[in-house]
Amino acid sequence: MNNNLTELVDFFLSYLQNEKRLSPHTVLAYKIDLLQFQAFLNAPNTEFDIIKAEYQDIRRWIVQLSENEIDNRSINRKIASLRAFFKFLQIKKKVEVNPVALVKSLKIAKRLPVYVEEKPMENLFADIEFAEDFEGLRDKLLLEMLYGTGIRLSELINIKVSDVDVFGRKITVLGKRNKYRVIPLHQTLLDLIQTYLKVKREYFDSEYDYLILTDKYEQLYRVFVQRKVKHYLELVTTISKKSPHVLRHSFATHLLNRGADLNAIKELLGHSNLAATQIYTHNSISQLKEVYKKAHPKA
Repeated sequence: MNNNLTELVDFFLSYLQNEKRLSPHTVLAYKIDLLQFQAFLNAPNTEFDIIKAEYQDIRRWIVQLSENEIDNRSINRKIASLRAFFKFLQIKKKVEVNPVALVKSLKIAKRLPVYVEEKPMENLFADIEFAEDFEGLRDKLLLEMLYGTGIRLSELINIKVSDVDVFGRKITVLGKRNKYRVIPLHQTLLDLIQTYLKVKREYFDSEYDYLILTDKYEQLYRVFVQRKVKHYLELVTTISKKSPHVLRHSFATHLLNRGADLNAIKELLGHSNLAATQIYTHNSISQLKEVYKKAHPKA
């Protein structure tokens, strides 16, 4: 990629982060998609700037991705990255036509959220022994925060001690597009936070801004949290997927199964529209069918 184009891509990524207020993780995904497309255009041993790409070039890339068995969701994200980039180039008068404008997203099968049933989650906190030292309390708090509030992994990583309002029994979370939301804390989680903070102060001479720290007493990072969640979920469930997002799905599904209002769940999760929250109604209907099957005399 030549220097001018590198500057243009960097300008675009800066625009996404500072003006569109996308998370660093999302901006990195855009960057990877653009670099991958540029690499495709340059093969074999050619120099072809991405800004000269045409509709046919993009279609060829999509075909190659499909032949390489890349998931349709991932391909659609790459298409969206290119579409946004060329739209940006149009605004900046670098191209006249957006070659991605006529490219249609691929069809994807509806994927229901994977979640842990209530009983295994109860077993996780009731039967698994967590040490009373810093690391044990940290691990338990990490799991309780994800399941007890439904926050995203990226939100958990950035929670600071000052975001916790003990007296108000709530936390303030910075979500997608730099939007704040307030989430209530149940008493068990609140007690755990206070116990953890007390032990944390005993372990450290100085106060740390971030609420939950790694074994090296640094800010959490994605892989650390993913490993912890996978380890503990493997102790209580056999579901195929064991990730922090599964705990978010479990939080929402269990609330809905117990009669929570869908709009309230939407606000707790930080969804921008109700459609994103409605995926949990499918799991709830499955639960209702089971109840109906067991309880109705004609079932």
